[in-house]
Amino acid sequence: MNITSYDDLLRAARAQAQPQRLLFAFARAELPDDAGEAERAGYAEQRGGALAPVMCVDKTTDELGSFADLVAESKHTGKEWDIVFVTTMSGRNGKAPASTEAEAPLNMMVTYIHTGQIGQFLAFGRDGELKQLAQ
Repeated sequence: MNITSYDDLLRAARAQAQPQRLLFAFARAELPDDAGEAERAGYAEQRGGALAPVMCVDKTTDELGSFADLVAESKHTGKEWDIVFVTTMSGRNGKAPASTEAEAPLNMMVTYIHTGQIGQFLAFGRDGELKQLAQ
């Protein structure tokens, strides 16, 4: 299935043979202290900067609604974010992975985001649009 939207992602996850747990890492674009003039100009035009993870959450497909619901829930944290990275974990024997099993993969997602290794994740902007990010 070609995933072009958040709804496509949910449909694909729900269609899997085993229940899925979705992992979300929310990140904010920041300008590094040592940024040069070109990087500052790009950042001002909402291009470039560094991605800094600000929070993570894991949910089963049954716990997820629309992208607007996800954004509304995130507002309760008081944390600002620009992009959310998403990946999945597959269950076993008809059961979704437990939330405790998501801790290590979420920590790995944060590490990957810090190091710019984001190609294996889907990325959505606050507007719910799927983003293609240069690495």
